[in-house]
Amino acid sequence: MLEHTANPLRALSEWGRVLKPGGGLVLVVPHRDGTFDHRRPITVLQHLIDDFERGTGEDDLTHLQEVLELHDLSKDPGARGSNFRERAERNVELRSMHHHVFDTRLVVAAVQRAGLEVAAVELLRPYHIVVVARKVPDGMESRALSEGALRAVLQGSPFRTDREAS
Repeated sequence: MLEHTANPLRALSEWGRVLKPGGGLVLVVPHRDGTFDHRRPITVLQHLIDDFERGTGEDDLTHLQEVLELHDLSKDPGARGSNFRERAERNVELRSMHHHVFDTRLVVAAVQRAGLEVAAVELLRPYHIVVVARKVPDGMESRALSEGALRAVLQGSPFRTDREAS
């Protein structure tokens, strides 16, 4: 549900806070290429950092106009036949809108920025980015995912934008 949060770094930080040392977190985040977000630009990490530092709340509608203009309704069966605009405008209560658009590199960067260690990344069609992360126990060194390991994941990705970014 990370894509449904206005402040993903705050959510990740809170999840990390409540994990016991060595505890794990499994994230499943939709990749832009396989979803109704495929027309939207991938969010940049700095945008997530800015939202975190500003304390952006869950009532934020900064991305509403972009969603209304670029959301591919043909790839969203739940939106067909509904009043999509009204549903998006009521996002704070319905939680239907994707605030941010993710690719694999952004999910990994956000998890690491939140102080968690990325233990594994797997990419699954039609649109899943699966990341296993853990809270590093005090006194232990983080075994951060290396740039080379991430590049290998991206090169083998089923998603075009990942392969282009590798």
